[in-house]
Amino acid sequence: MWIVGLYLLNTFFMLVVLIREVRRPVRALTWLTVGHVLPVIGFGLYLIASSPVRIKQAIPTSPNNGSDTLPDSFSRSASVIAQALRKLTVNGLRSARVQVLTNGVETYEKLIKSVQNAEKTIDLEYYIYRDDQIGRRITDLLIERAAAGVKVRFLRDGWGSRQFPRREIIRMMDAGIECRTLFPVRFPWLRSTLNYRDHCKIVVIDGKEAFTGGINIGDEYTGFQPNVGFWRDTHVRMVGEIAVDLQAIFNAHWNISSPERMKKRTRWNTKTKNTRKPFQGPRYKSNISSTCAASLSTWSVELGAELSSMNSIGVNAAPSTKALQKAYVQTLQGNPGIPIQIIRQAYFICLTQATKTIDITTPYFVPDADIIMAIKTSVTRGVRVRLLVPRHVDHKIVGAASRTYYGELLEAGVHIYLYDKGVLHAKLMTIDGDIAVVGAANYDMRSFRLDFEVSEVLYSADVAREITEQFERDLTDSVSLRIEDLLHRTLSQRILEQGARLFSSLL
Repeated sequence: MWIVGLYLLNTFFMLVVLIREVRRPVRALTWLTVGHVLPVIGFGLYLIASSPVRIKQAIPTSPNNGSDTLPDSFSRSASVIAQALRKLTVNGLRSARVQVLTNGVETYEKLIKSVQNAEKTIDLEYYIYRDDQIGRRITDLLIERAAAGVKVRFLRDGWGSRQFPRREIIRMMDAGIECRTLFPVRFPWLRSTLNYRDHCKIVVIDGKEAFTGGINIGDEYTGFQPNVGFWRDTHVRMVGEIAVDLQAIFNAHWNISSPERMKKRTRWNTKTKNTRKPFQGPRYKSNISSTCAASLSTWSVELGAELSSMNSIGVNAAPSTKALQKAYVQTLQGNPGIPIQIIRQAYFICLTQATKTIDITTPYFVPDADIIMAIKTSVTRGVRVRLLVPRHVDHKIVGAASRTYYGELLEAGVHIYLYDKGVLHAKLMTIDGDIAVVGAANYDMRSFRLDFEVSEVLYSADVAREITEQFERDLTDSVSLRIEDLLHRTLSQRILEQGARLFSSLL
């Protein structure tokens, strides 16, 4: 009788799931599968993972901004996309000078210089912030700037940065840095906010300069960590009024985050002379190739010299703008508390309005049926579509689910390339030679619906050309995927991949 009772109870729970998810059949199927594998428990997990996020303060939009019109020099597709995205942006179309950063070393060099030159405020928000050589150098620099009177706010994600040590938080707070965590992981760990993560990478300096993209704070993003290997990523540095939009996103996340508190007075004295060892490049093993070793040596010398000269750089010195390109920018922010899936809708608009070319780079490709249809329809309209994804994915279940989409895309005429040089983590899209999308969001339902995300839509032929040139270089380190390659998969591989796709709405 208890088995029958359990069956009836679980059936009732699954009916509740079906009713609540009637407009999202793929998600309903996923939770039905979980409910059958884990009776009753699965329903509890569903309630935890599906609890809505209540945002205390929404980010204002400016749908009637008169500047939301691009100059006539831009293509028709750019004008149409800019107009279509108008109501989805944080504050309309902004002008900015943009610098494309294509690796971690370059990004950290520019970031460290900009932080060193900060005069009033520094706001940092990261999904992953590690306490390694890169993390400690930036933490020390933040403490130095706070001691110099700069207001510093530090925001981290509770899951991605859960290993960031408490002692470093205390050290920063002792220096006067305000520290908060968005959705901290605490007992009991199965909280309603566990499934919602802050995936943003945002730095805003003096309200005039901003960094965002795919690069967190950690040694692995330099590409010289032996157990990780080469790391391919993209970030952008933006100077101008666009920083106000990223500041608004940071402030909204800051207002719903949990403040770190001092439980007792510590004996740290961060305003005294720093006793840490000088920053050096990551050590490497002897079995690394001579080319990598030479690159590492060059990186260590150049960055070490740049860092050692920080003390001689004037705080008021303006950072170099030689490589900055003029652009018009729209800022998009994804948020689980917003009914509209803004990032997904923006991707859909870009895909459907392209007239010539679409190049997509993404580490995780698990989209929904609408995005797949938009890509396939673009090809039928004569648009050349190229998709660059990693050959070796760090999350196996995501890689397995991704492979189930490749066959129909290849048959539709999409060119798919598998990046084989190392870790591919960049999130990019270029359209028709004068539009580029750069940010933290992937092509998956987690980025579309569950995570706090930020993406920049850049209207600039120069910026799009730089990103396209990097895309072409990446193709030289990639292999072209053919339909024959998919046909050679074993039966067990296909079953595993189809099973992984069942959970696509949660990936």
